Amino acid sequence: MNAEKRLQDLGLVLPSPPLAVANYVPAVRTGHLLVVSGQLPFGLDGAISGDHKGKLGRDVFNEAGQEAARLCALNVLAQVRAALGSLNDVKRCVRIGGYVNSSPGFTAISAVVNGASDLMVAVFGDAGRHARLAVGVAELPLDAAVEVEAMFEVK
Repeated sequence: MNAEKRLQDLGLVLPSPPLAVANYVPAVRTGHLLVVSGQLPFGLDGAISGDHKGKLGRDVFNEAGQEAARLCALNVLAQVRAALGSLNDVKRCVRIGGYVNSSPGFTAISAVVNGASDLMVAVFGDAGRHARLAVGVAELPLDAAVEVEAMFEVK
């Protein structure tokens, strides 16, 4: 598996890994696990677009929510590359946690988080298939529509 080549073949560019904005680190490696802190849908410009802010089901709708989750996953991968030097050092994606800023009654949470899950499979193939948490929440930092955290088995 050459995840770096897959990323390139998909025409994807990773953003600069966002810095921690509070008392935490972006990623922690322990043994053969790399745990990446929750990432927001920052674009290449380092900002969250208006399409990716607000509550799903009220301000943001499924397609834009899936794109927000995909951007979160790209930021996760940026943190992985920063921590390991290369995505090729990932053996598998173990788990993703997806948090969706949901309006009352919004139930398509899993469909939104698929934006992140689908990206992991596209980049890592079968090694990108993972366990997952997808949950609706009342608020997220910076009014982001989605936040994604992840855990990887690494070489």
